[in-house]
Amino acid sequence: MGRLGGKVAIVTAAAQGIGEATVRKFWAEGASVYATDINAKKLKQLNEEMPGIKTSVLDVTNASEIKSFLENIEHVDILFNCAGYVHHGTILDCDEKTWDFSFDLNVKSMYRMCFEFIHKLTQNKSGGSIINMSSVASSIKGAANRCVYGTTKAAVIGLSKSIAIDFVQYNIRCNAVCPGTVDTPSFRERISNQANAEQAMKDFVARQKMGRLATAEEIAHLIVYLASDESAFVTGQEFIIDGGWSM
Repeated sequence: MGRLGGKVAIVTAAAQGIGEATVRKFWAEGASVYATDINAKKLKQLNEEMPGIKTSVLDVTNASEIKSFLENIEHVDILFNCAGYVHHGTILDCDEKTWDFSFDLNVKSMYRMCFEFIHKLTQNKSGGSIINMSSVASSIKGAANRCVYGTTKAAVIGLSKSIAIDFVQYNIRCNAVCPGTVDTPSFRERISNQANAEQAMKDFVARQKMGRLATAEEIAHLIVYLASDESAFVTGQEFIIDGGWSM
């Protein structure tokens, strides 16, 4: 049946990158997967490749959409909150609109998803696993030109620990995943927007002690572990997976 056989999982930002890699691994490990994203076209492509998964267009900044979505799912075991936004710049490059948007997508979206998810689990008296996407660029390590991003990802770690301690008696586990730089389509897009894309890529690789970026699949392996019963005694932790960048 696989490591996630019989479990039901929800993944946000599932259409590409780490979200997509996680959907594929969840599905391969036997989970029933709900893949959500705002990109309907990419969700359709994903569903064509894996007809067994369920896809749904979902805006995680919209509380009513989230509530309606989860009301239609009778049982769920796993929530992977992957949606996020990376702003490039110092505090002087970040106006209040950008600050508020970053917190809304990177932190408040997780609050919204976790609120409905935990409410359902406590009503059903069934345990579950929440995995929140944080980053090494957070309370773990300062990263240049990642002011609001690092601040939001530090908040994600705090949110995850708070949920873990408040709901451990319900067998609801919550952990944060903290990657270094991951080679994803969104990363490539950000690189292409730099004045010197080739040099920007070299700089990102140079700061990784292993001399390369992570793959989305490598991050997804860790997420599968945290979703599975193999990690049944693990909660309230931040898992650094950064190729040694934070050493």
